[in-house]
Amino acid sequence: MARPNIKLIKAIRTAAKKIQEGTHYQWGHMGGCNCGHLAQELTPYSKREIHEYAMRKSGDWTDQVEDYCSISSMPMDEIISSMMDSGLERNDMIDLERLKNQEVRRFMGERGIKLHHNSKEDVVDYMKAWADLLEEKLLADIQLPENIENYEAIDG
Repeated sequence: MARPNIKLIKAIRTAAKKIQEGTHYQWGHMGGCNCGHLAQELTPYSKREIHEYAMRKSGDWTDQVEDYCSISSMPMDEIISSMMDSGLERNDMIDLERLKNQEVRRFMGERGIKLHHNSKEDVVDYMKAWADLLEEKLLADIQLPENIENYEAIDG
């Protein structure tokens, strides 16, 4: 599972919100699909650029992630590297494309039982749940000092 961090959580929520609010969504388009929307939030690349770079290699997101090479100068590998630098693991991208991470699906409760990877509504629900799950994990890792009442507020 992805390394929980604020940047990643925000990017997932932003991608979900944009899809929900009507930005162009097309599962078969490398820049406008599940991973494509998240890539737009985590990288400086547009939907068009992501799709164009992906077409330089064969396959969908799963194939591209499985064939990923960290030392390649291929633009799609650079996009994947950037996404991994934001906390994602390879499996996170593969799972997002097919909405198949079982931990996220369990977290969704009954709603997570039957999801369609190319349903806009299911993608939005999955991404929101994933962001909530990552946020819970992030908050669970925060350790406050035992004597917190003795600490003074720091004004920035």
